[in-house]
Amino acid sequence: MSVLLPFALVNLNMKEFKKYFIVPASPEEVYEALTNPTVLETWTGDPVEMSTTPGSEFSLWEGSIVGKNLEFEANRKIVQQWYFGEQEEPSIVTIKTHAHKLGTSLEVKQTNIPDEDYEDLVEGWEESYVGNLIAFFEG
Repeated sequence: MSVLLPFALVNLNMKEFKKYFIVPASPEEVYEALTNPTVLETWTGDPVEMSTTPGSEFSLWEGSIVGKNLEFEANRKIVQQWYFGEQEEPSIVTIKTHAHKLGTSLEVKQTNIPDEDYEDLVEGWEESYVGNLIAFFEG
């Protein structure tokens, strides 16, 4: 008699990113800036496709970031799947807003980042995505 034991395959070529950023705006304003297409276009400077309907597709920065919206909790949480070519494991992005004395503590977590894309992705989060968002609110 043979026994099959459960096991998990771990892809060692994948990384995870998690960081907190302080944004000088309320959680409600930050959530609106991340989900409202008109506001998104204002601070990204590019046409966007965005909806708060779970299962809808989105596109930011002229298709540089594309994926599927998975979950929304108004003014608190956004969960998306970002696409990386033919990658089998989904890269899940979770963005949470927390009230902070200086505005909002923005918690960003992204899983299953291909090793070869990690440094560019971190730079993108820090400079383009959150950097532009902070600059938008600093006016």
